[in-house]
Amino acid sequence: MDVQRLRVLRELADRGSVTAVAAALSFTPSAISQQLKALAEEVGMPLTEPAGRGLRLTDAGHALVAETEGVLTALARAEAAVERLRTEPRGQVRVALFPSGARMLLPGLLRRVNAMPGVDLLCRDVDMTPTDVPALAADFDVVVSHRDETAPPPPTTRWLVVPLLREPLDVALPPRQRLARRRRLRLEELAGEDWISVGVGWPVDDILRSLAVATGSTPRVVQRINDFAVTEELVAAGHGIALLPRYSTDDRGGRRLVVRPLAGVRAGRLVEAVVRTSTAERPAVASVLDALRAEADSLTARPR
Repeated sequence: MDVQRLRVLRELADRGSVTAVAAALSFTPSAISQQLKALAEEVGMPLTEPAGRGLRLTDAGHALVAETEGVLTALARAEAAVERLRTEPRGQVRVALFPSGARMLLPGLLRRVNAMPGVDLLCRDVDMTPTDVPALAADFDVVVSHRDETAPPPPTTRWLVVPLLREPLDVALPPRQRLARRRRLRLEELAGEDWISVGVGWPVDDILRSLAVATGSTPRVVQRINDFAVTEELVAAGHGIALLPRYSTDDRGGRRLVVRPLAGVRAGRLVEAVVRTSTAERPAVASVLDALRAEADSLTARPR
């Protein structure tokens, strides 16, 4: 089977449309359709079927995609074996990070990668939910994502999932708020407060709602803001309280915000790096993953 055609099928699985695949691979949609048709003829059975105005994979298509990643990983491993004969990793590595993850990890990551002369790191902050990660992994070499610790991990048949850290979520309050002097807070004490959360379906809101189920009280969400820096400003100004991630929140030593852990419950998000298994074979990508692990370890080792 033609390897390029297998690549096209994998891209269709991750990107969801012929148009998106064509744009990513710099082909016309008709050329992509021809590649898919030729691959189906090679295999001897349909790999796609109509779905509205687009295409979706058949069972045979899904089965072939699952095996394709192994083929592409083997090719990448062979290329990596030659690359490792050089004295140092080299090449561009594209990294997508969720915004508060970028705030937390990116300065240190850039410092570490700057010590690797052959690696060119190109980073972008992307507001993402867990369902966005597979498509992002098609556009970026490394995707730094986050999810509620009770949510299932991404499938590992075609992606390498590298755990980076568990980031606890704390309650952020204005310094003069009535509960600010408590060392720990119980959810029952917060039942009547105004909450500032993120959009529905985003990891921190999932955690707030799961905590509500555990306590039997529904939080009163007055604003939904995805930018934690904006949420910090709103909490500091007294417009509500919020669950904020511990390592990426700027409380300025307690002068701007009071940050308190929750008592009696576990609340946290898992930060992970997701990489296509074939992409992970590149020495430059492996070096960036090592740097991400080291930076995450240094954050969790700092006293809080």
